[in-house]
Amino acid sequence: MIYADYNGSAPLCTSVKDYLFKRLEKGPFANPNAIHYLGSKTLMGMENARAVCAKVLGADFDQVIFNSGATEGISTVFHSILKNEVNKKIIIISGIEHSAIINTANYYASERGFEVKVLPVNGDGVVDLEMLKVWIGQNKKNIAMISIMAANNETGVIQPYKEINSLCVDNGIPFLCDTTQFIGKTPFNFKESNFDYAVCSGHKLGALTGTGILLVKNPEGLCPLIIGGGQEKGHRGGTQNYLGNETLAVALNTLNEGFVKLEELSKKRNEFESKMKAAFPEVVILGENAPRLATTTYISYPGIHGQAVQIELESQDIFVTTSSACSDNMPVTSKVLKAMGVADDVGRGVVRISLCMNSPLEYYDQLTVALTSAYAKLTKVKSF
Repeated sequence: MIYADYNGSAPLCTSVKDYLFKRLEKGPFANPNAIHYLGSKTLMGMENARAVCAKVLGADFDQVIFNSGATEGISTVFHSILKNEVNKKIIIISGIEHSAIINTANYYASERGFEVKVLPVNGDGVVDLEMLKVWIGQNKKNIAMISIMAANNETGVIQPYKEINSLCVDNGIPFLCDTTQFIGKTPFNFKESNFDYAVCSGHKLGALTGTGILLVKNPEGLCPLIIGGGQEKGHRGGTQNYLGNETLAVALNTLNEGFVKLEELSKKRNEFESKMKAAFPEVVILGENAPRLATTTYISYPGIHGQAVQIELESQDIFVTTSSACSDNMPVTSKVLKAMGVADDVGRGVVRISLCMNSPLEYYDQLTVALTSAYAKLTKVKSF
């Protein structure tokens, strides 16, 4: 079996499985906020995990806030910035953001009177940096926040996040960078990035589902979305998912060790794409002219439904998606591809192949054979 949907969700990594088997056998299990011995020991394990996460992510210990995942982190950041904002009314996002960003921004537009400005992208899915500069120049005093992702979940295209952050810093604009697809797939250092906020989800990393981290430059300025009993130093209420938080540390450590394969993996991915284009000149690689995550290929054969390709690959025990997991059941051109100006015959034909840092390189050889077979078969019965 080849699992190639890591951008959707990663299976539990082996190190996490091994850790959980041992952890579940010996304990302890208690409320980490209790003052008795078992509570204190449980809290110590979770805080050790926080220290590991902070080290791997290049953050200070108190900048790491455990939560349920990136979506909660995004909502918390919007809430913190916009809760009491009455003067600045513009929110800037891009046309390729995850639905968690788009829907949250639109909520504040409809319920609180904010204006959402959507930054366009070029044909390779890279945001228009020059237009952002113009918008900031024209609206600097009225921009409440900017939220643009580091890497896109569909195309794997890496955005000019350093330049965007510099613009925000120079103009005193809060910046949320959605790093959900970035963390774990390429090296990341929070303090070096100088972001105000970043987020990640455990299920993208091989940790337990329902876990995540919100990274905050200045935690004292955070307004809790969940009030609760003051856990996470008052930043996120509710009894902590200490077992899940411990798996975050294990998974991040494992992925961090895998970055030595980054260049080799990128080279193998590029070879795979070159072979597919040589065999089928009509094939399109979305975002191929932009910097991309080494683990992602977004490929289309115009005129062949991506779902048909997906079914063919699954019959060979290869699991991919047609776009993002949030829209995989919709046989239409995704919002990301529409923002890129991709035609429907290409957009409806896409298949997303996303591996992880520790995937065997030979997977690409097997994918070449399987996808070649699928395209050869389906070109005889083009569906549109």
